[in-house]
Amino acid sequence: MSAMMKAAVFVEPGRIELTDKRIPEVGPNDALVRITTTTICGTDVHILKGEYPVAKGLTVGHEPVGVIEKLGSAVQGYAEGQRVIAGAICPTFTSYPSQDGVPSQDGSYLIPSGRCGCHGYKATAGWRFGNMIDGTQAEYVLVPDAQANLAPIPDGLTDEQVLMCPDIMSTGFKGAENANIRIGDTVVVFAQGPIGLCATAGARLMGATTVIAVDGNDHRLEIARKLGADVTLNFKTCDVVDEVMKLTGGRGVDASIEALGLQSTFESALRVLKPGGTLSSLGVYSSDLTIPLDAFGAGLGDHKINTALCPGGKERMRRLMNVVESGRIDLGLLVTHHYALDNIVDAYDLFANQRDGVLKVAIKPN
Repeated sequence: MSAMMKAAVFVEPGRIELTDKRIPEVGPNDALVRITTTTICGTDVHILKGEYPVAKGLTVGHEPVGVIEKLGSAVQGYAEGQRVIAGAICPTFTSYPSQDGVPSQDGSYLIPSGRCGCHGYKATAGWRFGNMIDGTQAEYVLVPDAQANLAPIPDGLTDEQVLMCPDIMSTGFKGAENANIRIGDTVVVFAQGPIGLCATAGARLMGATTVIAVDGNDHRLEIARKLGADVTLNFKTCDVVDEVMKLTGGRGVDASIEALGLQSTFESALRVLKPGGTLSSLGVYSSDLTIPLDAFGAGLGDHKINTALCPGGKERMRRLMNVVESGRIDLGLLVTHHYALDNIVDAYDLFANQRDGVLKVAIKPN
């Protein structure tokens, strides 16, 4: 194995480049995974634009599908050559935040460097790949705390079928879980990008009997119907708030899921929510949010607003792959384009500018 590998790195706002980097050394609790497929996420586009800060020279990407190349001496229960995924979120699971039920916010590994207090709580720090450590848009990635974070891929599932599990599926489903959905609920999902589509599918699986999907792209709305939406609304051709209130007889929805990260979608998600309902927020916001006083009931409407960073860990990944293996949903249809790692700059241009009906791009090193 060569000592060097190709990797896509953040250079400066507006610029990600493919370069050569050294293949990481494997510590006792790590695993080196040879990437067979990865993808580009909307959060990577925020990084590209400089809207989410990361260190210059960091390898980007956080959605790994691959094969174990080398195992650390302390990692048990896995074998080199085994096909695996790892969640975009890689907590230690021995930390205070993890044992407190918020492993996605685990920054305990940053304590020795002084970047986190002795308690280990740090917002978003469970997200390591392409954020705090080198990520997955490369030929190899080093998976920390591998025994807790590697999940074997069931026989018979392709890379494309499980590619959504590390982030997109986990995030979208968390949006549905955080929405406190009950059997018989009416749920609206604002934005039908990959995460919103997974939230739509998750709302159906959670027991919602009326799922309303909102987007400005008719093709995405068609896919939303395939994944469980009962009603689709194109915000370019109707007043979505008025339509949702009509559909619910003026009551409002039991839960709304915001999956884009804009003031307009957040506000609409709140305006269609019944008193006592839950707004589940998944968007990555790049500016301050304003809460409209009337929609918020002056703070007296018993509304719940839940935010989330997708769960990680091998058990979360196992459950998501169970859903895929069962045939309940097919998220392989979200993979609309394929690119070689050598052409990843072109793939970013396509994805960031949302051309050619792109949803997700499968990136393959070879």
